[in-house]
Amino acid sequence: MSERWISERLHQIDASGIRKVFDLAANMTDPINLSIGQPHFDTPEPIKQAFKEAIDKGFNAYSQTQGIKPLIERIQRDVDATYQHADRRVFISSGTSGALMMALSTLVNPGDEVIVFDPWFVMYKHLTTLAGGKVVQVDTYPDFRIDLNRVRDAITPRTKVILCNSPSNPTGYVATAEEMRGLAELAAEKDIALISDEIYRQFCYDGEFVSPARWNEQTLVIDGFSKSHSMTGHRVGYCHGPQHLIQQMLKLQQFTFVCSPHPAQWAALAACDVDMSREVADYKAKRDFMLRELSDYEIHGAGGAFYLFVKAPWGTGTEFVKEAIARDLLIIPGNVFSSCDTHFRISYAAEQRTLERGVQVLKELVKLH
Repeated sequence: MSERWISERLHQIDASGIRKVFDLAANMTDPINLSIGQPHFDTPEPIKQAFKEAIDKGFNAYSQTQGIKPLIERIQRDVDATYQHADRRVFISSGTSGALMMALSTLVNPGDEVIVFDPWFVMYKHLTTLAGGKVVQVDTYPDFRIDLNRVRDAITPRTKVILCNSPSNPTGYVATAEEMRGLAELAAEKDIALISDEIYRQFCYDGEFVSPARWNEQTLVIDGFSKSHSMTGHRVGYCHGPQHLIQQMLKLQQFTFVCSPHPAQWAALAACDVDMSREVADYKAKRDFMLRELSDYEIHGAGGAFYLFVKAPWGTGTEFVKEAIARDLLIIPGNVFSSCDTHFRISYAAEQRTLERGVQVLKELVKLH
């Protein structure tokens, strides 16, 4: 194959640093794996049962592009009760990743700018590139709070989208109501699309989750079942937002993903009635354990999701991670998520014994310099 066959867009995208660590783990005998960004518990039994029943009942062909009616109606009912927006509509996407791709492809013209908060989830930068846009990073170091003055300063005539994520991957930071309201009102004032990635919404440990959609009816919300119900392989996400935007995204889904996997949508419907509070409480306990044991490290955020974004006590984030991997501890260097190489990400979505082994290595590493 000729190199010139590959599009310029793809040449601007590096292979995921996270995937490289996953590949490394496959070749290790007994790694201490704190790199994985997915729940460590299995999909709850009622959800698995609903998936099997859907297959047995013959729900194996395409569904409607927008998703199966019972699931849409169930989510729409919850969304209406929460926001009471007359024009807010729901559709089912092929995971939140598919929803993000469709949202950015729908909103972004070549040369348009998308504001993201540094550190950011890895897909934001690359999906913006695929859409022909340019990422503009707003620095949130050292405490990962959203500074509205910095956001305002980052806005130019080419700004088309502000993309926020709370609770955040990789920092675990949960934005305050004041931050979310300020962001929502600023986006409305400047006539900029606001996308709120809420996939970790269920995992808030120190207060209630707050969506910017409360203050901006045009906000596009992206959510799903992958993290909350350990259904990452099922690929069932959903969006809700103003009808005119949802219709355009549906048109794009029809010619790309077609629909979310049909039997998995019936599993997601069952998931709506599964209580996950025990799993959330378990992750809160794991979060508390990690913060307590790693008191010699500088850690901010950590109010939600299942990540810690930790400042390397010496060297760069990459240098620190290299030493950790040499000791069989798999963590992710911060520059995978950021323009800075000062931190590393830990996922505490793991068995307690794995966390204990990881903590032991980290306690040894902090004393090296």
